[in-house]
Amino acid sequence: MARSQGPEDRLPPHNIEAEESLLGAMLLSREAIGDAVELVEADDFFRPSHRELFRVLADLYARGETTDPVSVGDELRRLGIEEALGGQEGLNRLVIQTPAIASAGRYAQIVRDYGILRRLIRTASDIAEEAYGLPKDVRALLDHAEASILNVARGTSHESAAHLEQVLMEVLEQLEQVAGSDDLGAFAVPTGFRDLDELLTGLHRSNLIIVGARPGMGKTSFALSMALNVARNQSEPVLLFSLEMNRIELGQRLVASQARVNSQRLRSGRLNEREWDQVSNAAGELATRPILIDDDPNLTVLDLRTRARRIKAEQGLSLVVIDYLQLMSSRRQSESRQLEVSEISRGLKLLARELDVPIIALSQLSRNLESRSDRRPQLADLRESGCLSWDAKVRLADGTEVPIGMLWSKGARSVPLASVTPEGVPTVAMGTRVVATGLKPLRRLTLANGSILRATGNHPIATSSGWREAGTLVSGDVVHVLLDATTVATTVVESVDELGTELVFDIEVPETHAFVADGVIVHNSLEQDADVVMFIYRDELYHPDTTDRGVAEIIVAKHRNGPQGTVNLAFIADWTRFADIAPSD
Repeated sequence: MARSQGPEDRLPPHNIEAEESLLGAMLLSREAIGDAVELVEADDFFRPSHRELFRVLADLYARGETTDPVSVGDELRRLGIEEALGGQEGLNRLVIQTPAIASAGRYAQIVRDYGILRRLIRTASDIAEEAYGLPKDVRALLDHAEASILNVARGTSHESAAHLEQVLMEVLEQLEQVAGSDDLGAFAVPTGFRDLDELLTGLHRSNLIIVGARPGMGKTSFALSMALNVARNQSEPVLLFSLEMNRIELGQRLVASQARVNSQRLRSGRLNEREWDQVSNAAGELATRPILIDDDPNLTVLDLRTRARRIKAEQGLSLVVIDYLQLMSSRRQSESRQLEVSEISRGLKLLARELDVPIIALSQLSRNLESRSDRRPQLADLRESGCLSWDAKVRLADGTEVPIGMLWSKGARSVPLASVTPEGVPTVAMGTRVVATGLKPLRRLTLANGSILRATGNHPIATSSGWREAGTLVSGDVVHVLLDATTVATTVVESVDELGTELVFDIEVPETHAFVADGVIVHNSLEQDADVVMFIYRDELYHPDTTDRGVAEIIVAKHRNGPQGTVNLAFIADWTRFADIAPSD
């Protein structure tokens, strides 16, 4: 009796004839190679020798060299892999047995499909193996499994690359749409605020927007006003994650804003007959708006990503709002809150790109701004922000050092830097942009190894006890330094001195969030992942007699793809509502 085959007895799905036919067509035609490399990659081939031949053909094609059987055979001999393919006779056999060069695209599709099936099997096996291992964090495994399956579904990695001609066609098509319409919706999500949309050209999809303010400025009301505006004009839902208020409190705010009744009277239920009518009408209107509220107070980036991804797949998404950033947590243990929040902001930026929707994250600002005479927020007021002096020497990947201010003055971008991974392993990471963040007071750290670093008090420094702000370090504390490309060492802080105010700088290093300045391993600021940073300032909170009562300044302090500036909105405190100020004639 024949034994039934279990999974361990089966060969993974493959089609050797399709692989041979595709490779034979590629040996006969450069056009066939062009078609093949658009659809398949080496790992799509089941037979190892076929993978090697595909790599050689693709490499010769990319170098502009001839790809006929003789030239390919010579390249295989040079690489020492000719025998694995049966020598020149093996190449000739592939050519002779090719059914039709014109069918190369179809052969490539077959090879690709079987490659996807094998990857799906491997992915499912890996997920099963992890599940049998009884992981401590089941939710993390679920997210990993979901992401792994989606990665297989998206196909091969080279599909994310597009030829410049295609990109330019898409750009021109978008410009034509914009030119023919006053509607921003073709490429962005309008905020519903006239002057802010003029400055930002709306909230661009895949962007992370941080909105920062001190308590009492109205950042939640601002976000809710935007959410209402977006939900009024978009068919896809707005998703609100609220870690500070529960859904009832948010609902009350939304009703008060829409009904234009006093929010305190609404919460107490002490409304007159006219106001009850307004509330009833407002509730009916709001019920038609596509707004979803998630008030889980223990939200992690993992939770957020999983829930947002599923809603996007099922219903679509126009906007995600998170209230607020510092209340979120990551599931993995971080050395410091600065590092944890930085990882969260990076995760949100990646999610915005994955979902292709704008994400607004509200952020609490440092109380340090209260000590300034002008209390309008600046980038350094983000709680986890920090900056360095002009002469702080940044170590490049080749070991040379350049003052950060000099990199900024040259408009340096895509600079390979010496860096360390989150685990503290030396590596190379790309510094995507150098930014000046304003005039800030500095501290001078003098180290036992002779290094001197001048940084703002809130710039995170790698120490023996994790990431710590420069202003918290004292004599005797141990900090981490990078001696060379492979060695992390320690040295001791000898003294910390307060200095005057200077123009300061930071570098965006999205990959690792760390770089080396004056030999010291330092961390990046929270704002580096954001495409737009906006602050809310209401002068009446500090100066009750101001002539700007009821006016909120929306300060666009960072705009990666456009101008900065300030726009004024009306803030109606009773209704917890932001609105456009009527244009003057």
